[in-house]
Amino acid sequence: MNILIGSFEERLRKSISFAWGIFSEKVGSGLILINKEASMQLQYSYILQQVIPLICFSDQESARIELETGVKVEGKYREIDLVLIGSNGGNDYNVAVEMKCYREYAASGGKRGATDIFMKDVYEDLHLLESYCKHAGFHKGVALVMNDLERLVNPKKKEAKCWDYDISNSTKVSNRHLTTPIGGKSVDLKVAKSYEFKWVKNGSFWFLENEGV
Repeated sequence: MNILIGSFEERLRKSISFAWGIFSEKVGSGLILINKEASMQLQYSYILQQVIPLICFSDQESARIELETGVKVEGKYREIDLVLIGSNGGNDYNVAVEMKCYREYAASGGKRGATDIFMKDVYEDLHLLESYCKHAGFHKGVALVMNDLERLVNPKKKEAKCWDYDISNSTKVSNRHLTTPIGGKSVDLKVAKSYEFKWVKNGSFWFLENEGV
């Protein structure tokens, strides 16, 4: 990927992928330690903050990052994990980024469980990103996901109801309406765009970047 090529908007989008690649390598090698979503968000945003000045090529181009930006969609207030805001001659270009992290063991050493909720939440993030673009003025939405469970990426079988929220490698979904209850709670969410789950392994972790088309 050459993040120097393309329009300012294209370079902004590429910077997210470029920073994600750096983040993945550093986490996979053990240089960055991530035990939950908050540390993932902080470490990734730090890397992205170093990258974005490199793709601004005129005094008309600038970019900044916001964390936990509040927006109202579908009658509820939501906080977006990260927003990348680019400005080119006074024209803004905004990208919403949602992040998810699942570790089999918590920092305390105990098993986390609730993989079904994690799988559902991955789809919920895709739904929210579509809503941000449709209703809140965002130009693109990107989901960044990491986990350390091989069976979520390459399952031997998919018999449990949680696999209605299939996030395994090479899975393709499009125009899905998901209603399978998870964790004893009802679910009603839609993803209108098409997605393919392409996981990349670094060290003992799996990393996914997804943007609907």
